[in-house]
Amino acid sequence: MESPGTGATAPLRRCLLGRTRLAVTPLGLGLAALGRPAYITLGRDEDFGDDRSVSTMRSRTWAVLDAAWAAGVRYLDTARSYGRAEEFLAGWLRERGITPGAATIGSKWGYAYVGDWRLDAARHEIKELSATQFRRQLDQSRALLGEHLSLYQIHSATVESGVLDDEGVLDLLRELRAEGVAVGVSTTGPRQADTIERAIETGLFDTVQSTWNLLERSAGAALARAHEAGMGVIIKEGVANGRLTARAAPAALAAAARERGVTPDALALAAVLAQPWAGVVLSGAASVEQLRSNLSAAEAGWDAELDERLAGLAEDPETYWATRGALSWS
Repeated sequence: MESPGTGATAPLRRCLLGRTRLAVTPLGLGLAALGRPAYITLGRDEDFGDDRSVSTMRSRTWAVLDAAWAAGVRYLDTARSYGRAEEFLAGWLRERGITPGAATIGSKWGYAYVGDWRLDAARHEIKELSATQFRRQLDQSRALLGEHLSLYQIHSATVESGVLDDEGVLDLLRELRAEGVAVGVSTTGPRQADTIERAIETGLFDTVQSTWNLLERSAGAALARAHEAGMGVIIKEGVANGRLTARAAPAALAAAARERGVTPDALALAAVLAQPWAGVVLSGAASVEQLRSNLSAAEAGWDAELDERLAGLAEDPETYWATRGALSWS
């Protein structure tokens, strides 16, 4: 069986993700907000309330996955540090009878979840981009996802971390790639463009996953170069951790969305979908309702008038990332 969920609309068109030959859809689903009780997305208290038990979060994750599948979403993104997200996804794949290859599954290594399922944890995740961490976490991801694992990405690489010059790590990634699993890199921080350029130079990576949205556009030119080099481009944080949704949308975005008869998040994601280098744009929805709103971006439309009108929303990268870093886990 490969038909969980009901009420499906016309499925999203499928395309190939760069040189990976992996079939994806322009809109994908990321599980960062669903796999753990606390995250840095605005409005989580309203979304989840007090009941964030493992069983409740699993049920919510499965409901969003069912809705995504019914809508035709065929790229699903997770990570070792997303609490129990890999576990929840693996259980859903098994329960719904999804066969390997029916969806493209990407995960990430490098951060470990240490929050102990607590909202008030002193630390929720710890970063370690080492060969030892790679081996450990690849074994963990494979134990859960098995043959479903199509893409394995370095989680939040930076030039400063040195991981892109660590031959021990790069050799292990080459071995994984030779086994048929695509390898990628995700980026973070105000120097994303530098990290992307270094990843291109290695000639190793099949994909890059970066933040690009109406507030943070600094990686755009580098992502275009990655696309030209044959890498698949995955975009995360298209609604800026909730800052580009109805909860906190800048006045100009809110007004433009009202005039177009769409939600602010849909218009913000439509801006990302309009970029010629964007292969997959992730929804980070925490509920079925948010997912449906996000997916309406496929029909929201984007044009030069909107591009010019909303150009002023762009922030200096240092300001953007400082604001993001100040968001509280809730």
